Amino acid sequence: MEKYLLKSQKSRFNRMCIAEAIIELMKTEELKKIKISTVVKKAGVSRTTFYKHFNSLEEVLDDYMNEIVAEYNIERAKNAEIKSLYDYKNILLTIYFFDQYADFFKTVTKQGFYSLLIDAINSFMTKNIYFDKNDLYELYCYSGGLLNIFIKWEEDGKKEKPEEIAQIVYDLFHHFSDK
Repeated sequence: MEKYLLKSQKSRFNRMCIAEAIIELMKTEELKKIKISTVVKKAGVSRTTFYKHFNSLEEVLDDYMNEIVAEYNIERAKNAEIKSLYDYKNILLTIYFFDQYADFFKTVTKQGFYSLLIDAINSFMTKNIYFDKNDLYELYCYSGGLLNIFIKWEEDGKKEKPEEIAQIVYDLFHHFSDK
């Protein structure tokens, strides 16, 4: 079991190194122009390691986003005092969590891969929050709104404090739910 755990940790480490190399390269070059040989060199892994885990650069980004969502799930679980998706504390936790990955969010958005972010967040919502069909539309509105506000805040240089952004999101969704 311990050997499997070590192998699993090494696999995750290699996958994250590959993803971080791609994200760094995407800051100066379009994804479609990035070569796998450049990625593996920057990541410090072999081509065999890359192809052991992935078939494409896009698949790497998807995997990285899935890791972010899994980590977010763990963070949310640690905060038992949060009772609702719309709680100010939950919104603030989400903003702080997203901010850890701001570089990734901004880079993939700038490269035209916003759908990667919204698809992962919508998937999280449907797997972890979804109750019925009416809730689904509300959840999509909430997740899209929160993501858009976060990205705009990042792009504008984070002039407001995270608490102010959380309050804006909180007020928006409570304003609509009060009508």
